[in-house]
Amino acid sequence: MSIKITGTGSFIPSRIEKNEDFFKHEFLNADGSTINSPNEVIVEKFKAITGIQERRYVKPELLNSDIAFYAAKKAIADANIDKETLDYIIVAHNYGDVKHDAEQSDTVPSIASRVKHLLKITNPKCVGYDLLFGCPGWIEGVIQAKAFIASGIAKRCLVIGSETLSRVVDKHDRDSMIYSDGAGAVIVEESTEEGGIISHESATYALDEAHFIFFGKTNHPETTDQRRYIKMYGRKIYEFALTNVPLALKSCLDKSGYSIKDVKKILIHQANEKMDEAIVKRFYKLHDMQMPKGIMPMTINTLGNSSVATVPTLYDMILKGELKDQHINKGDVIMFASVGAGMNINAIVYKQ
Repeated sequence: MSIKITGTGSFIPSRIEKNEDFFKHEFLNADGSTINSPNEVIVEKFKAITGIQERRYVKPELLNSDIAFYAAKKAIADANIDKETLDYIIVAHNYGDVKHDAEQSDTVPSIASRVKHLLKITNPKCVGYDLLFGCPGWIEGVIQAKAFIASGIAKRCLVIGSETLSRVVDKHDRDSMIYSDGAGAVIVEESTEEGGIISHESATYALDEAHFIFFGKTNHPETTDQRRYIKMYGRKIYEFALTNVPLALKSCLDKSGYSIKDVKKILIHQANEKMDEAIVKRFYKLHDMQMPKGIMPMTINTLGNSSVATVPTLYDMILKGELKDQHINKGDVIMFASVGAGMNINAIVYKQ
């Protein structure tokens, strides 16, 4: 028996927010002081570092649970299964349902319960729960689904990564330009076919790193705004990721029994183009190799960083032929990898 992904689906919001849309923002330093550069320069430097030219935001009437449902519905249809046969619905997110212009996140009931309700699943033995694991949440959900199936607890799971980060960004913070919205979903189930999930790796670094990404107040010093926004120490995250993610990738690959030369694609969390490229280059350097051309598909330039949704949406887009010059074929060995709040890291070696 293998444990495979048998269906995929994604929801890419239709609203495009371009870099030029930030020219009129009032960006401030973390201490509230003025940045001595025009916004055009700030935005151009941002693009050079992250690779982001535009990102996607959901429409005001949509919630995180809505877009998670849309992605789930597509994955169920793609797998051609009866939704009532699902044993688990695992939804990775970080901020719940945040209504447009709302001051508070809503996580009761869970996003998974809301998705199950929207799917109109009547089977009470289909269990839904939420997973908060930072940006690596969707990969961790797939690892948990694999564990459920391998142990005999489940036969079929729906794993979703969905987030509406546009609702939790501080418009006075330059880092707000990184974040976006989106949802990706997969069906994970036992299969008689060869391949599937071969190995995995997970880690949490929390002694010094726990608060590298956190919820904090707006950068604007003269405001009555009491809301909390997503904040990060970008340089610390960059250095942490470059040190630890290549090692996690190597450990995961070593456990799989496959060679680095067998790997056809690395689907890494779309966090920062330069950082992702540096991570993958270091991974190959650990094997005394140069990073192969086309090994690391990217969507960040047009979709931004949608946290838990970046890897499953990337995977779905490649499988559906929606990413130029990128293909995953039957029998290909690929890797999934992510790093994010926690600080958490994980990876999977997967045979298509």
